[in-house]
Amino acid sequence: MKSPGFRAIREHQKLNHFPGSFQIGRKDRLWRNLLKMQTRCGKKEFNFFPQSFILPQDIKLLKKAWEEGASRQKWIVKPPASARGIGIQVIHKWSQLPKRRPLLVQRYLHKPYLIDGRKFDLRIYVYVTCYDPLRVYLFKDGLVRFASCKYSSSMKSLSNKFVHLTNYSVNKKNTEYKSNLDETACQGHKWALKALWNYLTQKGVNSEAIWEKIKDIVIKTIIASEPYVNSLVKMYVRRPYCCHELFGFDIMLDENLKPWILEVNISPSLHSNSPLDVSIKGQMIRDLLNLAGFVLPSTDSVASSQGSALKEKPRPASECFTAEKLKKAYYLTQKIPDQDFYSSVLDILTPDDVRVLVETEDEYSRRGQFERVFPTHVSMRYLRFFEQPRYFNILVTQWELKYYLNKHKGNRHLRAGAPGFCLHLATLASSSILLPSFEEGTAQVTGVCPLQVVCEVKAKLGLFPESTAAF
Repeated sequence: MKSPGFRAIREHQKLNHFPGSFQIGRKDRLWRNLLKMQTRCGKKEFNFFPQSFILPQDIKLLKKAWEEGASRQKWIVKPPASARGIGIQVIHKWSQLPKRRPLLVQRYLHKPYLIDGRKFDLRIYVYVTCYDPLRVYLFKDGLVRFASCKYSSSMKSLSNKFVHLTNYSVNKKNTEYKSNLDETACQGHKWALKALWNYLTQKGVNSEAIWEKIKDIVIKTIIASEPYVNSLVKMYVRRPYCCHELFGFDIMLDENLKPWILEVNISPSLHSNSPLDVSIKGQMIRDLLNLAGFVLPSTDSVASSQGSALKEKPRPASECFTAEKLKKAYYLTQKIPDQDFYSSVLDILTPDDVRVLVETEDEYSRRGQFERVFPTHVSMRYLRFFEQPRYFNILVTQWELKYYLNKHKGNRHLRAGAPGFCLHLATLASSSILLPSFEEGTAQVTGVCPLQVVCEVKAKLGLFPESTAAF
């Protein structure tokens, strides 16, 4: 669906896509955005996607790289927006390069990690519930798809898709393809991800370290799409609740067990052709729908949202709204912020802060077998990769850093602030601000009047002496 079409989604409805997610869902856009991140943040941090060229625009650059490469180099040619292995071929001669159509030409990972002599890739399920603040989850299980013929580096094998491609839709056509009915078994040409981790662990491989690397490159890839998606969400989506998205990341391990992203699917297949698929995808979808947190609307709210135009968002009481704007501006305009500075974002919580934190914690409690990878207590290191800082990303990462070892204490603090928060949502007339006092073992919350909201925030931001705010 094109971005303007998101205007039609009513406030109580939810669509399983974000506008602009094709920025990583198309192979050409994915490469362009990761290349942009390499330029801005350094190749070392974003060197997890094979060097690629988009044709016909990059034909001269590809020719140069081709001529500078070794004589036995291999390249993989992919249509930029196809799936299921359609149109993919591995080549080693310039004359084999298709002409006159858009293509992504990518350096072939010619030294993959092999099991029983076969290539394989990983299908990792990534669920994004919100882009501001960014909330990213990885399902703890997934699929391992094997090529149905043993790998060969011979140039004569390049035309054999059963050797070089791992797509299930390709390999199931091979008469030698073997199904796997047992999610715990390391047999056949499709395994459960957990079975792979067990297999590697028995071989003396640190599978936890691989999983950590996968989480790292997934977070960075989602961040690469963040400026586009957030811009379009603000333009075309009524409220953040209306969008969520399941991505299918295809990842391959090289001979050194380094994970490489091959592509990102914005509509990953949920077909279940075997008990293995049913077990993994079924549990994943159950947990995803719980995480999605669908809210049944009242009859009145459905009737009131029949109009096609975007409804104007209600504004809080002006003093409180001013206080929230002041606070956000304060934390977004520092040239060289540090941890001590960012940690103070929790000293005064506005109603908007509480709303976001309650949503984040409530969602986390419904995660099932999904693992939240952003925000976490180590997410501060990722904030520098965002094209522009987001206040709520700062807020939730600081919250995680403070309470990840004591979730109950954080939740008690939020519950104490919930009555004022609910009143704010229900009537938009409450302009109370939460002033927590983090004394040893306690979390006290005080409500103050609208004028004092502004004074307290201004005092906190150093806009005038704190004594001026005393009443």
